[in-house]
This record gives sequence, C-alpha cells and structure tokens, in this order.
Amino acid sequence: MKRLLLATALAAILGAAGSASAADMVFSSWGGTTQDAQKAAWADTFTAETGINVVQDGPTDYGKIKAMVEAGNVTWDVVDVEGDYAVQAGKAGLLEKLDFSIIDKSKLDPRFVTDYSVGSFYYSFVIGCNKDAAGTCPKSWADLFDTAKFPGKRAFYKWSAPGVIEAALLADGVAADKLYPLDLDRAFKKLDTIKADIVWWDGGAASQQLLASGEAPFGSFWNGRLTALAATGVTVETSWDQNITAADALVVPKGTKNKEAAMKFIANATSAKPQAEFAAVTGYAPINLGSPEMMAADVRKTLPDMQAASQVNADMTYWAEHRDEIGKRWYDWQAK
Repeated sequence: MKRLLLATALAAILGAAGSASAADMVFSSWGGTTQDAQKAAWADTFTAETGINVVQDGPTDYGKIKAMVEAGNVTWDVVDVEGDYAVQAGKAGLLEKLDFSIIDKSKLDPRFVTDYSVGSFYYSFVIGCNKDAAGTCPKSWADLFDTAKFPGKRAFYKWSAPGVIEAALLADGVAADKLYPLDLDRAFKKLDTIKADIVWWDGGAASQQLLASGEAPFGSFWNGRLTALAATGVTVETSWDQNITAADALVVPKGTKNKEAAMKFIANATSAKPQAEFAAVTGYAPINLGSPEMMAADVRKTLPDMQAASQVNADMTYWAEHRDEIGKRWYDWQAK
C-alpha cells in the first residue's frame, strides 16, 4: 500500500544506525498518522511491558533493507512492508524466519501469515467521492472508468502495487474469481481510456488532499484515509462494491542483532488488544481474529472485514512472483 523507495546510499546505512542504544530496538514504517498509531498501540505498550525502548524510523525502503542485509549491518529490527514484498523478500533470503513459539499465529488471519511475515493490518482500495464537489458519485469500478457518465479528473495510486490493475480489469468486466493471472494487455488497454483524466497520488495524505480540494472529486483510495477525511467534515461517500483488499506485513530483516526482541515486538503488535486499538484509530482492519469483539459496533462497521460480500482479495503470492515484470510495464506505461 505505498511508495517503494528503492534508491538508497550504502554509506548512509553504514553510518546511520539512528539514535538506538544497545538496550533499544528499531521499528521502521511509513510515517504519518499510520505510524503514529502503530507507536501508540504497539510500541508504547511493548515498552511498558518489557522495558525495551522502541526507536521509530522510516520511511520503509526496500533498497535499504537489501543493502543492510548484504552489508551485514542491519539497523532495522522490525519493518512494516507491503504484503507482496514480504513474500518476495522471504524467498530472496532477506528476512529472518519468524519464531512462532513466541508469535501465536493460531490467532492471526491465515491469509496474511507466511514463514517470514505476519499481517500488520489490512485495508481495501475503495471508490471514494467528494459529494459536494462531484454531485453524482460513481458506485462501481465500471463507473469510475466511465468518463462520459462521470467526467472530470479521478485519483489513482501512483505506484506499481496490487489495486489499480485489478480495478481496471473489474471495470472491463472480468469476473473477480478470474482475475489471475492478470491480463496486463487488457488492463492497460482499459487504463488507456482514462489516462488523460488520472491524477496520481503517491501517499495517503496526497490522496486526501486531492479529494478534499475537489481537484479529483472521485477515485480509488485506501479506505482508512476516507474514514479519516470524513471525520474532518468533508462530505465523503464510500463505495465498497468489489473493494480490493491488500495487506501490510511485519518482517524482520536477516541479520538483526535484536532478533528475540523483534519477535516479542511482533507478538505484541499482532495480539488482540493492540490490533483493536490500532484499527479503531486508523480505519484499517485488524489481522488478529480476536480483535473485532473488543471494538465498538459503530467502528467495526467501517472496517474492510465487514465488507466481505463483494470483496476481492488481491493475490499477494502472484504479485510477489511477478512484481518486477509488472513494475517495469507499469512505469513504462506511465512514462508514455
């Protein structure tokens, strides 16, 4: 769900281990309100329980993880990454296997558990609309790709990741259970029909600004960002029709010097109460199966796991296997 920062100077890795002391561990995530919520719900409670200080760092950078591991100088102990990257990095030998004698995976959503990762939270790409700016709001992916019925700019996620390709295929009539393997030719042909009307967002804050200002009165958004925007007074309409789920994951880079602390941190972060507290603040769904019963009913109804009727699960394994191939095609298409 975010910008993949691939270019990283090795010198910066070798010279900057942050301000962490030997008694600290380091958690890296994507910054902003999401990491603030992770700190409050996960890191602060972990420190209170164990006495281990959790230094916050970021943003997550896949090039930096690779360089750290290859240099044998790993300064990030737990990292929040995209689900498909977690699968790919595990296979590439960049991650530690998780210790499931410490982390209780029996309580976690099995969709988001691998030998090298567990879910951090999961979210949906949904259709969002500023009703005051748009007047009439699109309800389906087909609507969002219909520039005659819904003229004007529309917002989409800029980076190569699960979500936009699937939306294009669904808009073109592909059945949800027939999405994979992704028909890239068909997807890009459909995307060509709206390319001139797309405004790209590269992060959650940018997506909110586009919608709130009316520059792009509708588009594809992370559900939690719409929940947060609505709370500020913007008249937001959300369509969950064929909402496309994806997940972030928690991983431990290979060679961490704080492996046991990292496993304990993940065990706490994925336990029921911290997951429920994080979900209540962010609007993203918990991956602990015991968290929903701890949440207020009015909060629960706004989360992706309550919108399963027409939900489309992005295939993280497929994306991991084809990540580089799809990325090359995506950025070549954007540049044309």
